[in-house]
Amino acid sequence: MKARDDVSLGALRMLISAIRYREDEVGHELSDDEVREVAGSQVKKRTESIEAFERADRSELAAKEAAEREVIAEFAPEQLSDEAVDALIDEAIAAVGATSMQQIGQVMGAIMGSAKGRVDGSVVRSRVQARLGG
Repeated sequence: MKARDDVSLGALRMLISAIRYREDEVGHELSDDEVREVAGSQVKKRTESIEAFERADRSELAAKEAAEREVIAEFAPEQLSDEAVDALIDEAIAAVGATSMQQIGQVMGAIMGSAKGRVDGSVVRSRVQARLGG
């Protein structure tokens, strides 16, 4: 507040609000992992907003959302690298014994359970589909 950084202040206030809302939903104080999960979902929301604003030629709003995303990203879990995601996919396919698209749900469940918010599900799904021939 003293630095008059309105973007950071606004982003942190929105994050605190989202955390409090989630605490009300679950009925208890969130653990550190749960707070990181909330921060990760807020980062994802900002990313989606940036894409929407860019499609609508609203670069000033996209820039504001990008700045907020950078502030909130400090509290979100670190995202996995492409190589780590590929390794998780390989492990899950081997563990499940998946050979066709009918088993994509089992593979996705195994991956997302171990990734715990450190990777975007849509990215994983498209990679799993490519591996399973879908």
